[in-house]
Amino acid sequence: MDLVMDSFRARLEERGIPLSVRQMEQFQRYYELLVEWNEKMNLTGITERDAVFEKHFYDSVTLAFYLDLSSTPSLADIGSGAGFPSLPLKIFFPHLKITIVDSLNKRITFLKHVCEELGLEGVECVHGRAEDIARLPQHRDRYAIVTARAVARLAGLSELCLPFVQKGGVFAAMKGAQPQEELDEARYAIRELRGQFDKVETLRLPDEQSERAIVLIRKTDSTPKAYPRKAGVPLKQPLQK
Repeated sequence: MDLVMDSFRARLEERGIPLSVRQMEQFQRYYELLVEWNEKMNLTGITERDAVFEKHFYDSVTLAFYLDLSSTPSLADIGSGAGFPSLPLKIFFPHLKITIVDSLNKRITFLKHVCEELGLEGVECVHGRAEDIARLPQHRDRYAIVTARAVARLAGLSELCLPFVQKGGVFAAMKGAQPQEELDEARYAIRELRGQFDKVETLRLPDEQSERAIVLIRKTDSTPKAYPRKAGVPLKQPLQK
């Protein structure tokens, strides 16, 4: 009996997300690749199987608790690192057209290998800084959902992510506990970038019980041409009044 997989499956089925045999195989292989490649490059500090399944895989899929991904055509993951949250979401929602942006080419190589090994199609892995990629016409104001998980504080992160979101789309920032301070300091940046705060969804991981928050920001109009500023500036000098 595989207690880790059984628990993972049961927790998600409680939220109305069934896990097929094929998907179970994909998650197991993803875990194996993560551990294997982590010996050669720094992908994660979490390698215990039960912890990876809860803190990376389950945590990634929580986005689907609050957004209807079954009818979402496209999702961009900014600063994805080892593929979280986009690749776990892709496993559950194969129709999603996924774009992953990451500044480190080694990680892009890993992500492409994972997609090949898991048979994930419709995933574009883009090497580059978000500030530069967001200015390309094929990516600007294009995505129904844009997300980032534990990348940076919200004021700077909004400038990296909101330019990718289409009008009417959603930027979902996956944060740790108590994001109110970050939200307060980001309000000006969000408005300036043509976003509007919607709500914060909160949850706890089922076993570890650590808190998580997902900040949902809706895009009201196209991003002004001045943004994002040049690479490195948004995080060092977040937009303020």
